[in-house]
Amino acid sequence: MTATHILAGDVGGTKTILAVFSSERGAHEPIAEATFTSADYANLESIVQSFLSGLDVRVSRAVFGVAGPVLNGSAQITNLPWVLSEQHLRAALGLSHVHLINDLAAIANAVPVLNDEDTIALNDVSPTPRGAIGVIAPGTGLGEAFLLWVNGRYHAFPSEGGHNDFAPSNELEGDLLRYLQRKFGRASYERVCSGIGIPNVYYFLRDCAYMPESPAVAAQLASAKDPTPVIVANALANPPDPLCAQVMDIFTSVLAAEAGNLALTVIATGGIYLGGGIPPRILPLLQRESFMNTFRYKGRLSGLMERIPVRVIMNAKAGLLGAARAALEMEAD
Repeated sequence: MTATHILAGDVGGTKTILAVFSSERGAHEPIAEATFTSADYANLESIVQSFLSGLDVRVSRAVFGVAGPVLNGSAQITNLPWVLSEQHLRAALGLSHVHLINDLAAIANAVPVLNDEDTIALNDVSPTPRGAIGVIAPGTGLGEAFLLWVNGRYHAFPSEGGHNDFAPSNELEGDLLRYLQRKFGRASYERVCSGIGIPNVYYFLRDCAYMPESPAVAAQLASAKDPTPVIVANALANPPDPLCAQVMDIFTSVLAAEAGNLALTVIATGGIYLGGGIPPRILPLLQRESFMNTFRYKGRLSGLMERIPVRVIMNAKAGLLGAARAALEMEAD
């Protein structure tokens, strides 16, 4: 059987990663791969044409994971003036099939083909074969998705669960909820459990006089374009900054609770996977006993939670891997 070649992409506001894969080698072994600065190009097709022009292969179809919702085959990329259309891309690239999928759906698509070295387990539980899988990914925002076993394989489904109403689990988080409601009118999990949420927690603790702010951290924040890396770095420092450490204690507690909510929603006996850019950076915090204790604390259903494996996705290119899997399985169809 002749090998077919597909194009996969992970398209974001900062960078775009493209790779060509072969049906013979699978999604883990790209034939060629390159990373581009997205803002240097007027559109996605310009990047693709530049990439493919240097390769002696012909691709038959493409799947792109994109940072933004995909509606009726179109997507507006977050933090870029690009509007993508499957129909336009098919014509511009001369391909028979082009599909756009949400970046979180792309990460979810990767889960069934992740290798052992791609993840780190937070508990010693084996997945139930063909059991539902949940994916929760705190990055800039909070993405959620799930996978169900349908017609002989796992299919990924997008979700906007990160925008569910934030539910506090203790008195301090209750005060945080009221602070966020005063500030935004409505408080979702993303307002706490994401890159854009971490500063909200910091300012809550600082401004409501729960914790004093250190002058050193205040100076770093004053000169930082993005406060989140500053807060995370100081929480992980030795010794940690007390205010930043408390921020990340709240962050991990809320992440554990919402990961548990997702596990209950889909009965994720196939596992809960923590994706996105933040979990690998704060792995020592997730490996503390308190994280799994909070995840499992679901009252009468705590026994069910004991049976759900929890993994952190360490592969930074999971989105690309998931897009490749989607494209290769389309070829199989």
